[in-house]
Amino acid sequence: MQALPVLEDAWLAVEDGRIADFGRMADFPGISDWTGLQVVDCEGRFVLPSWVDGHTHLVYAADRSAEFIDRLNGLSYQVIAERGGGILNSARRLQSMDEDALFEAARTRLEQAMNDGIGALEIKTGYGLTVEAELKMLRVIDRLKRAAPIPIKATLLGLHAVPEGLTAAEWTQIAVEELLPAAAATGTVDYIDAFCERGYFGLEETQRWLEAGAAAGLRAKVHVNQFNALGGVALCAEWGARSVDHLEELGEDDVEALVAAMEQPGGPM
Repeated sequence: MQALPVLEDAWLAVEDGRIADFGRMADFPGISDWTGLQVVDCEGRFVLPSWVDGHTHLVYAADRSAEFIDRLNGLSYQVIAERGGGILNSARRLQSMDEDALFEAARTRLEQAMNDGIGALEIKTGYGLTVEAELKMLRVIDRLKRAAPIPIKATLLGLHAVPEGLTAAEWTQIAVEELLPAAAATGTVDYIDAFCERGYFGLEETQRWLEAGAAAGLRAKVHVNQFNALGGVALCAEWGARSVDHLEELGEDDVEALVAAMEQPGGPM
């Protein structure tokens, strides 16, 4: 990433939305048939591949910029949550926000992302923390899918934080028995996700969620090892997760589990 190779004074041919050929102008073979040809002069500009953002929380009710300042001032993620911030605060705001307003706000962010070069992205739920609010997020994501000119994947982050008044085990049961079937029935879910972390959802809850997702034909993209290495990476590898995200804390056992998963027949996790 520190060195970006560039072809100066170059040409690029696109046919049916796909790159057909490219090279330096000194080697340009010329054009024999100008029928239906569109020429775009990009002098003074760069032509780059679009970015793929495989982990976003694009749909939310209010930003958490104040919490970012708290983090810069040394407060931990856990302390911010204990003070009323974090996911629970975001969930309360989203639950009360009108669905159309939620969609319009998310569409503005999506347009900004595309202007920044994003050509495909994944959007997670997870800020609902009730069955209905999670389904509301899915509906918003589906509307974005249909409105956007780029590919969007929807991930049901059913185990993101423990709702107030419940335990992790209790919410997991609700997510497995009520949320997942209702969400899967919409036909709009591409992946499932969980926050496997101390104080959120442990290995037992995460495994139950992955197992239920697999039964519904949905692969996982899991938040894991953000603060602690609990064995979640090996669990995700065992259940064929599509990706494991965060990984701020990573041990040799985790690396070995990832390598073993990559070497399995049929490709990566």
